[in-house]
Amino acid sequence: MALKKVIIAPDSFKGALSAGEAADIIAGEIHKAFPDCEVIKMPIADGGEGSVDAVLSAIGGRILSADVLSPDKRQIEATYGIAGNGLAIIEMAQSSGITRQLELNPMTSNTYGFGELILAAINNITKKEFTLCIGGSATTDGGCGMAAALGVKFTDKRGSSFIPCGETLCNIAGIDTSCIDERIKASKFTVMCDVDNPLFGEKGAAYIYSPQKGADPEQVIILNAGLRHYGAILSNHFDRDFSEIPGAGAAGGLGAGCMAFLNAELKSGIDTILELYNFTKNLKGTDLIITGEGKLDSQSFQGKVLSGIKRSAAGVPIMVICGINKCDPKLLEELGIKVFEASEGITAEESIKEPAKYLKRAAKKAALSIKTENRPLS
Repeated sequence: MALKKVIIAPDSFKGALSAGEAADIIAGEIHKAFPDCEVIKMPIADGGEGSVDAVLSAIGGRILSADVLSPDKRQIEATYGIAGNGLAIIEMAQSSGITRQLELNPMTSNTYGFGELILAAINNITKKEFTLCIGGSATTDGGCGMAAALGVKFTDKRGSSFIPCGETLCNIAGIDTSCIDERIKASKFTVMCDVDNPLFGEKGAAYIYSPQKGADPEQVIILNAGLRHYGAILSNHFDRDFSEIPGAGAAGGLGAGCMAFLNAELKSGIDTILELYNFTKNLKGTDLIITGEGKLDSQSFQGKVLSGIKRSAAGVPIMVICGINKCDPKLLEELGIKVFEASEGITAEESIKEPAKYLKRAAKKAALSIKTENRPLS
């Protein structure tokens, strides 16, 4: 099959390659196999790690940095973006993500540094418009740390103020928002969210995501009870129930916290990025879309990059080049999606040691498949 036009739109290969690096590697192999092919590179993110780079790649801008508290309360340097149009783009993973914590502990970690990063950005923009990317968190504090950094006060039954974390959400008795930074109230916040989980319950933040952050079964129960209590406190204070809104449970309940304290609108992260890239317009004349990510599994079809691309592809064939494939082969066959693994024939650990080498190998194999088959995704 001859390719005339291909869109290469990978996510980051977390901890191994950025989305931009992955796009360059795949594009290089496609160019070798099809020198006359038009290749459009779209480094993609869904609201998690790499989202700032993806947005700035689409619309331009610059990277700034600030010193903030990590989830385990160390002083660290975190970056954020200011787009060419004045929009501030902030990844919570930069300040409060799993990679910023020395030892995972969702019981004690908080999002205070994320609030500090928002304050740092607000000092450097005039537009007062924010896109917050909240994937990849190490926390399950419902965004209380963020809120505290912005001036919100939380009190216990004795009236003593404290900054809640996962294990102390159940101690919140009152909320005082009167001292929140006035510039926050005058700003517009949009949250790029890659999941649709509620705040608590069997599909909520604690049960679905806190084990990935280090919680044991007993701690999951404590965290879920804390989020349930927190949801009731928010509902009473704001006269609005945030707990069942899709995405409320994102980033350990930060989705609910952003809606409550920032009056934020939650939007699909991948859909927002694709809009910035004018993805639908670029589909015209496209023969194939190649996407990719570190681990392909069932969650890839639930609000992640692949799900958004598939939803927007308008019938254009999709190929995936990933680090490791944990998807049901029958599902992929039903969807007509062909997958190439960088870790094929080796361990995942080995592929991560030399990610560029093995992604290049997988991309070369994918390009050969396209060349030798009548339909690349048959």
